[in-house]
Amino acid sequence: MTRSRETYHCTTCGCTALQWAGRCPNCAEWNTFTATATAAVAAGPDAVPLCQIVGGDALPMATGIDEVDRVMGGGFVAGAVTLVFGPPGVGKSTLLFQVLAAVAERGFSVLLASAEESLAQVSGRATRVGTVPEQLMVLAGNDVGAIEAAIIRRPPSLVVVDSVQTICDPELAGATGSLTQIRDCVDRLTRLAKSTGVPIVLVGHVTKDGDLAGPRTIEHMVDTVLSFDGDRHHALRMLTAVKHRFGPTGEVGIFEMRDDGLRAVPDPGQLLLGDRMAGIPGSVVVPVLQGRRPLLVEVQALLGPAAGGGASGGSGANARPITLGVDASRVSLLLAVLGCRADVVNTGGQVFVAAVGGITISEPAVDLAVALSVASAALGRAVSADLVVFGELGLAGEVRAVPGADRRLAEAARAGFTRAIVPASTPVEHLAVAPGMEIQHVRTLVDALTLSWSPDMFGDPQEVVRLEVCEDDTAGTMPTWSRLAASR
Repeated sequence: MTRSRETYHCTTCGCTALQWAGRCPNCAEWNTFTATATAAVAAGPDAVPLCQIVGGDALPMATGIDEVDRVMGGGFVAGAVTLVFGPPGVGKSTLLFQVLAAVAERGFSVLLASAEESLAQVSGRATRVGTVPEQLMVLAGNDVGAIEAAIIRRPPSLVVVDSVQTICDPELAGATGSLTQIRDCVDRLTRLAKSTGVPIVLVGHVTKDGDLAGPRTIEHMVDTVLSFDGDRHHALRMLTAVKHRFGPTGEVGIFEMRDDGLRAVPDPGQLLLGDRMAGIPGSVVVPVLQGRRPLLVEVQALLGPAAGGGASGGSGANARPITLGVDASRVSLLLAVLGCRADVVNTGGQVFVAAVGGITISEPAVDLAVALSVASAALGRAVSADLVVFGELGLAGEVRAVPGADRRLAEAARAGFTRAIVPASTPVEHLAVAPGMEIQHVRTLVDALTLSWSPDMFGDPQEVVRLEVCEDDTAGTMPTWSRLAASR
């Protein structure tokens, strides 16, 4: 079915337009537009009521690696294109090789298109990781046409292209890795995946800022975007779903890097808290959510002597805190809240805050733990070892509710913690998941500070907390902090 449409052209200069105009915009002549023969165009489909559409079920193909299947919502969907990006050396190629090997061991044919490494280099990695299944095929070279031909000639059940920044179309202008080449290659592989039903995984590089290298449009062209990240000096690695058309985003898979490859960590508690030293000032445990998954993370704070002044940021109260795994700007804000709302004031000295274990925490639920760890370090008093805390702090010193309180408390109870400090507005039904845990509600930071210490430390924990300044006797070589005292 086609639909006709009139067009107009200028008899003087030949300019065309979709509607008549008295004066030609190109040559400025008057009354020169005349109607031309109608052009036939294909009519688009009619809109239909959404309620009449029967949704198709995209059944995923499980990989056999539980942490990957958790993030992918069960596995890879036929015809889906997945983009995996992360910093160099974090283990992207190793992880995806293990995925291919796991799928091949189940009898499926898989293909690794290696555009960065030779066949000998791929073989060397394979021998370090384990036995190579016969169903795992490998293709070396960066010609996207050769990759397409290999997939069409013998369609595999899963394809990994490593990496998207190194493949190219020799007939297309532009150097390998240019925006034009990347966009065209991703478009060709995406259309191939949709037409053949073969799921394709693309490996992507990152910039120095940690963002995906190349045009941002490729994130919109693919179905799933996965971030694989971790501190290269720690064994922990995290696979996170940033975008997923076939399941929830934010899901996290946790792996441990070993000499023989990556190993899934279904229960990371021992890895994160196994070396924790209880009874040390400045240490607080917070249950955080990575996707829907709760993790218990230790937040540590340390107060050091004042750094030298200068253009690098100054010293004393104006010194920017040094952080690891938590946002430095957020910590600066929390230090201001501690000083203005609880009178825990740093008049000189450097503040160090870290989320240990290689975890990076971005959610505001860590606010209360950071504030309590800094106060604990300032006072030289350890927070109770059986205590977990979570909550967002406002500028008024109020403790605000955060989502997923039930999952946080259930994980803390499973790990053996017996006390929890939670925001007062936490729904009551979320507290039933930990029947043996003593849960204390707080409305303000001062309330949380009061309940964090053992009763024999300051007397009745329900007493009002006041703060009195204790002068430093070290001639300014160490920071002067307020000391916490209790009085009625």
